[in-house]
Amino acid sequence: MTNKWMIDANDAVLLLIDHQSGLFQLVRDIEYSALRNNVITLAKVAQIAKIPTITTASVPDGPNGPIIPEIHQSNPDAVHVPRSGPINAWDHRPFVEAIESTKRKTLLIAGTLTSICMAFPALSALAAGYKVFCIVDASGNWSQMATDITIARVTQAGAMPTDTFAVMSELMNTWNRPEAMDFAKVMVDHVVPAYGALMESYDTAQKSVK
Repeated sequence: MTNKWMIDANDAVLLLIDHQSGLFQLVRDIEYSALRNNVITLAKVAQIAKIPTITTASVPDGPNGPIIPEIHQSNPDAVHVPRSGPINAWDHRPFVEAIESTKRKTLLIAGTLTSICMAFPALSALAAGYKVFCIVDASGNWSQMATDITIARVTQAGAMPTDTFAVMSELMNTWNRPEAMDFAKVMVDHVVPAYGALMESYDTAQKSVK
């Protein structure tokens, strides 16, 4: 039985919206390096878990700047949908068509800026009948107050706020899978570096038993 409060990896699509070098410079509610790291983590995890990933950028040849290159480097299967004009990515029909083509109804949304690039498509997707998770720590905003207001807004509309590590854990689901160590590497490299020490101590202990 499907749990409506949890992410179903077989029904999920990752949307990375407007993670652009220019917009990153406006972010004040999360450290630049942490935001960038979390976005890269999601791209890598989606690639491992075979989650369809769609990116888009707002006026990339203008002051907002290009999408950070690590997203598509980490996830070469990600589909990029160019757009020019609409601030709300959901108002750009090719973007919605890319989502519809996956036949999936659970959207994992992160965007910079949180109040706009993440929130507007989330609200539109909810109105269109999608299940929406907003990944807060892979989105950045110009103030903590703006983020707090935005989370209240999308939550009241029916979206579920979450974080990068939680998304990773839900998509991984179990250690009893062939890609477990691939997930573990992302975990150590990007999320919980100290977990690497735990794995080393476990490996040493296992070898001593043998």
